[in-house]
Amino acid sequence: MNKSFLLAPVAILFLSGCVMAPKSYRQPAVVKKPDTGKFWWGCSTASFQNEDRGVKPGSPEDFKTDWDVFAEEGHIPPRGDDATFSWTHFDKDVAALKKLGVNHYRFGIEWGRVEPKPGVFNEAAIRQYVQMAKKLRAAGIEPVVTLWHFTFPDWLYDSKKKAKSDFLHPDVETAWKGYVTRMVTALSPYVRTYVPQNEPNGALYIGYFGGHWPPGLLLTPGALKKANNVAVNMFREAAGIIRAKRSDVIIMGIYSIPNWRRNFIQDPTQFVYNMMMHQNWDHLDRVADVTDIIGVNYYYSQDASATRFIFRPVGERGSNYTQNGWEINPEGFHSVLTTVYKRYGKPIVVSENGIGTQSEQKKIRYFREHVNQMRRAMNDGVDIRGYFPWTLIDNYEWAEGYAANFGLTHVDKKTMTLVVEPSGEWFTQFIKANPEP
Repeated sequence: MNKSFLLAPVAILFLSGCVMAPKSYRQPAVVKKPDTGKFWWGCSTASFQNEDRGVKPGSPEDFKTDWDVFAEEGHIPPRGDDATFSWTHFDKDVAALKKLGVNHYRFGIEWGRVEPKPGVFNEAAIRQYVQMAKKLRAAGIEPVVTLWHFTFPDWLYDSKKKAKSDFLHPDVETAWKGYVTRMVTALSPYVRTYVPQNEPNGALYIGYFGGHWPPGLLLTPGALKKANNVAVNMFREAAGIIRAKRSDVIIMGIYSIPNWRRNFIQDPTQFVYNMMMHQNWDHLDRVADVTDIIGVNYYYSQDASATRFIFRPVGERGSNYTQNGWEINPEGFHSVLTTVYKRYGKPIVVSENGIGTQSEQKKIRYFREHVNQMRRAMNDGVDIRGYFPWTLIDNYEWAEGYAANFGLTHVDKKTMTLVVEPSGEWFTQFIKANPEP
């Protein structure tokens, strides 16, 4: 991980002094709880991590994202043009999903592919995304569509003006409205459930404070606050557009929520802990009223301390860590689920839960223990409607490149099929034995 990102909490501690804890969220008198039918056993992916480019360089349909440019600048490993071939060979993904036995599948729309130039829409790409939703429905799988999963079109990113890039670009809200309207209009006959933004809380802190993700701003709390305001406005704008298209829509807000632990010795003022609580709640607090389901992405527990950020382990150092250096803590999952439900009172879908590891035995143990903690939370009264392992296919893991094996399958490039891993086989058998958890 980028050292500047690791040092950010320390620097801000000296620059800003104490950070107050977030205020309690006031739940409305009546909490809307949608009818979601049978339990959602699903799987999640992201467009940038999986889609090959599928267009000729220099063609009118050619496009780039801010992540492509960020890689060209040398900040992160390049993804490459092929990824897991989920654009040109989507049928292999559908076949694997059917084999796994899931009833829901979350996939993303690549904004840059749909709108490669400002105001210029690729109608063929829009039609293909519609076909993807139709193919899933034909296979008996409910599509869940993410409209933004970390990436912006390159024309909203300026290498020379990072403080006016992505969420801070002066045209982003207008462009977002046009993009969302186009996609939702096309998809609405086939898609009921939408995710306006995936993990905006984590992406904002890493990109506008830690400097590790696009646009790469470091130690800029003012930019972070402004970007959060824009992201909230964009989420609410999308929610309004989606609800106008059909009356039975389900809007899911998805957030990365680690189990942050107080460290009274290394964080005596509670500065870092409070900062992480703001990361958890600042965006969600302001959109929960237009959200039907809260998606919880949980992977690990971590001490909230500056020292812990600096000396964070990297790699699978023993049985209790992942390839990313994340601490495995199933009990922390129970804590996160109960905390989110107590704060908002809304149904929860576990939208991501997984482990990067080369050991399939370790991966199976991870899933089994975390599902057991989910069941424990449900027994404690938490309204949980679904569980989505991360992820369908071993793929590009953002700033870490191809360095973590999260997939239930891997792609065989010779046959263009997905080979189901032992963890995928386990998940299939688990679903069959437990249609309701």
